[in-house]
Amino acid sequence: MVIDSNFFMNLALQEAWKYQGFTYPNPAVGCCVVGDRGELLSINAHKKAGTPHAEIMALQDAYCKLTSNTDILSLTSSSEIHAYLLQNHNNCFKNVSLYATLEPCSHQGKTPSCASLISQLGIKKVYVGVSDFNEVAAHGNDILRKNGVDVAENILQKECSNLLEPFSLWSKEKFIFFKWAQRLNGTTDGGIISSKESRRKTHAMRDLCDLLVIGGNTVRIDRPTLDSRLVNGKAPDILILSKEKTFDKTIPLFNVKNRRVFIADNFSLLDSYNNIMIEGGAAMFALSKVYVDYYLSFVAPSFGGSKGFKNLDTKFEILNLQKEEQDIMMWMKETNNL
Repeated sequence: MVIDSNFFMNLALQEAWKYQGFTYPNPAVGCCVVGDRGELLSINAHKKAGTPHAEIMALQDAYCKLTSNTDILSLTSSSEIHAYLLQNHNNCFKNVSLYATLEPCSHQGKTPSCASLISQLGIKKVYVGVSDFNEVAAHGNDILRKNGVDVAENILQKECSNLLEPFSLWSKEKFIFFKWAQRLNGTTDGGIISSKESRRKTHAMRDLCDLLVIGGNTVRIDRPTLDSRLVNGKAPDILILSKEKTFDKTIPLFNVKNRRVFIADNFSLLDSYNNIMIEGGAAMFALSKVYVDYYLSFVAPSFGGSKGFKNLDTKFEILNLQKEEQDIMMWMKETNNL
């Protein structure tokens, strides 16, 4: 039977993008497991640093599907799932294929090696989107091949590289993304725009960012807190970009514990941080373009407001688009080639 490897890798990619921004300092990774008749057995992703890798989550679900044994679903740690699979697989994986957006890891760290587990389960075919550049975790494909696993590399390599790019950037220096919410008519003013779930996602990203950049006018007008209260997370440090250094210190963002607030008229502070979110509208968009790697937009299905993105000549490549409650959530990068 002919299997469309691009189709299944794309499924893994779409699942992984749901968690982009939530896995720092780990990469976002997706995985799916496919049966010998081309049936999808499972699809899952790495969701948060310290939790099981995408391959482990997908193998856990696939085992349940193949054996009708739900006991494994009660396990939450990688070590527990690894041990259970090794002790109980009974060759149920011998005819399945595995698709991973990133090369399965080779090292034993906080979690056991995914490449080692895959090899010991008897899986014969593994499709990999992109190789791991991190020498600590790299060379999982070598482990697979040494154990008789057929490895196909570079499946949807460009798309998998786009998914991995934030991890690559913050690992080597820094990753900067610009986030905004807008209505269908492009406005960004006039009160709350995005849904509660979109705002919860934004708070979850703030929890993992070490710096949040915002414009001085936005601070004065909106008087925001800019914390992560919707996920009970930490509040990132704040850079207020403003020529005017005087602010009303009763504005809530100045009174959050364990936070540093900087006021500057330039972006030099960015060099001191790794995972950086910029929030704002058209003015901040124009000022920060030279620094931004990726863009994240929440588009609400409504009209309203009066101010927004006008007189800007910028084109984007959409890396991922998904419906989030009522809103559309888009990860993009700027391009001059469209």
